[in-house]
Amino acid sequence: MINLETPRKFRAFIHQAHQVAAEMLRPNSRQYDLAEHAYPKELDMLAAMVDGLGASGTGSGAGASGVRRTAGAEDDHGKVKNGSNLSSVLSVMEMCWGDVGLLLSMPRQGLGNSAIASVASDEQLRRFDGVWAGMAITEPGCGSDSASIQTTARLDGDEYVINGEKIFVTAGGRCDAVVVWATLDKSVGRAAIKSFVVFKDTPGMTVERLEHKLGIRSSDTATIRFENCRVPAANLLGTPEIDADKGFAGVMQTFDNTRPLVAAMAVGCARASLEVTRSLLSEAGVEVDYDRPIFQQPAAAALYLQMEADWEAAYLLTLQAAWMADNSQPNSLQASMAKAKAGRVANDITLRCVELAGSIGYSEHELLEKWARDSKILDIFEGTQQIQQLIVARRLLGKTSAELK
Repeated sequence: MINLETPRKFRAFIHQAHQVAAEMLRPNSRQYDLAEHAYPKELDMLAAMVDGLGASGTGSGAGASGVRRTAGAEDDHGKVKNGSNLSSVLSVMEMCWGDVGLLLSMPRQGLGNSAIASVASDEQLRRFDGVWAGMAITEPGCGSDSASIQTTARLDGDEYVINGEKIFVTAGGRCDAVVVWATLDKSVGRAAIKSFVVFKDTPGMTVERLEHKLGIRSSDTATIRFENCRVPAANLLGTPEIDADKGFAGVMQTFDNTRPLVAAMAVGCARASLEVTRSLLSEAGVEVDYDRPIFQQPAAAALYLQMEADWEAAYLLTLQAAWMADNSQPNSLQASMAKAKAGRVANDITLRCVELAGSIGYSEHELLEKWARDSKILDIFEGTQQIQQLIVARRLLGKTSAELK
């Protein structure tokens, strides 16, 4: 049974993540928000430290990598495992309490790394160890419906030839490689979609441009074009066979592991807003009293309590989804529930905190307006709010994607 207390073995590590967020990420947050596309050089030292912690075994789950299911997590005595998925979401919450964009800019901690960790073979895990990988899914004509991907991968000897265009690739300009989603056969549908690790120096791969964005501006977001880009067949993640019965399940396992991470980003960003707003309310003479009913408190305090309750629900759903992955339990429903709840809660909380803080919240005097901008992407990427609700409905009603669109 899941225990909702932070596991004791993670507490020191979570404390370290919070210190990094407080002393390195948040102090640099405004600087790199204003200097869009400038690389945060401070992250090189942080990434080296995270790599060292991971190598020593004391920093499992640092950042956004390390999400991989292992069979047999529960033994015959009913013991459960608190592993890399849970430690990852807990550390990501702390880091995004500091800054979401800077976390997404950390070398070797990208969502592409999570994709590799989710579906790569043991040999591929060793071969791609230390690679900073972005994730290339979205296309100009294909957003939330990942099954409609038009980028193709054609087998030619011992290489795949990739053609297509990807947009909104997080860390696409800075990373060492991108995990590209492409179809082996358009006529087969979603079952033919596979993911490939493509290194940035591969001929035929071109970074077209970097996007200017509403939020997470310290993180670069790229458009990448592939023209007869030849990739070793060994860089296909998972099995090359097209299994119509299994369908999209192999690729979607990536989302089951990365959606709780995005939910954790939203939870961390929302918590930062709540803490600053409570401090500002206190300075203004508005105290939140947990011993009194909401209707007996000032309107601002009542709204704060409602937001805090929503935040708690998002937090617990995120822990549940990660814990289930650690214990080899199917978590597609819970991952989508956590992503949907946390993404919406982060948007609502950060915007309401701006409102509660008035002119201070709207100005650059505090980071509240920045967190409101940053939070919007957390309800969009890795599957929009609407897509998550659709997935949840399918799981609860036992419907297929063809039956419920």
